[in-house]
Amino acid sequence: METKPLPREAALIINAHSRKGQDLFETARDKLVAAGVILTACHAVKDPDEMEATMRTVVASGVPMVIVGGGDGSLSGVVDEVVGKDCVFAVLPLGTANSFARSLHLPLDLDGAIDVIANGQRRRVDLGMIDDDYFVNGASIGLSTMIGETVPHKLKRYAGRVGYLMWALKCSVRFRAFRLTIDDGTQSQTLWATELRILNGRHHGGVALSDTADVGSRKLLLQAVVGQSKVALARDWYAKFFKLRDKDACSRDFVGECFKVTIDPPQRISIDGEVLACTPVTAKIAPGAIEVAVAATR
Repeated sequence: METKPLPREAALIINAHSRKGQDLFETARDKLVAAGVILTACHAVKDPDEMEATMRTVVASGVPMVIVGGGDGSLSGVVDEVVGKDCVFAVLPLGTANSFARSLHLPLDLDGAIDVIANGQRRRVDLGMIDDDYFVNGASIGLSTMIGETVPHKLKRYAGRVGYLMWALKCSVRFRAFRLTIDDGTQSQTLWATELRILNGRHHGGVALSDTADVGSRKLLLQAVVGQSKVALARDWYAKFFKLRDKDACSRDFVGECFKVTIDPPQRISIDGEVLACTPVTAKIAPGAIEVAVAATR
């Protein structure tokens, strides 16, 4: 398969409100220039609500590559602007979990990520969609949504994944299972569940939840933690985090291109860590939607 090198010119947009963005903006800018990347524009965006407008303006300028620094929510919030455009989407993983970067097999350290942008290649990958909203990596329904909706920003920023765990224990006390219906257009199935993950990549929350999901598979993977037991939900996360042999014992996978998801009672949906929607929704794959920067194949 023919591969294309990455553009040398790029614009840099960093969410300075993200966990590492504020501290690393100037360092990232200087290291990108030192690596040979020609930066035509640099933006440290302190208000997350301005990320999308900044991205739209930068892409409209005709720049061949945009380097976005932030967490999965920051990436998901701006990726719509490069769909259908001749503009490479490059990632600086500056968030808490960095699940999309993990799914792209990118280095999670700044120097490694910059080396990919300076010396890597293009790869066309899929995006997921919740109704008409694109997402880069994964959406979830259940306890993780409750955590994402209520976790204090300072706890998330300074305690990272440990902070998420602490808040998860607090939220689990009032969390309840739900009746989930998944319809792929040919078959409808209803079951009890404590969590539903809608995966484009194999990672969610920084944890590898699937051995088969891939950003280039042209399929969406829905993974339900079945039953009503919160203990089983905790065991599922534990087994997948530590890659135990029975890590899939509590979950069930559904693979396809499009699903109608209905839940009783209706549930809020966390899309790449940001609570943005509510069931019922249609979840589908957008095959080959964007080009991203990845490490060069040896």
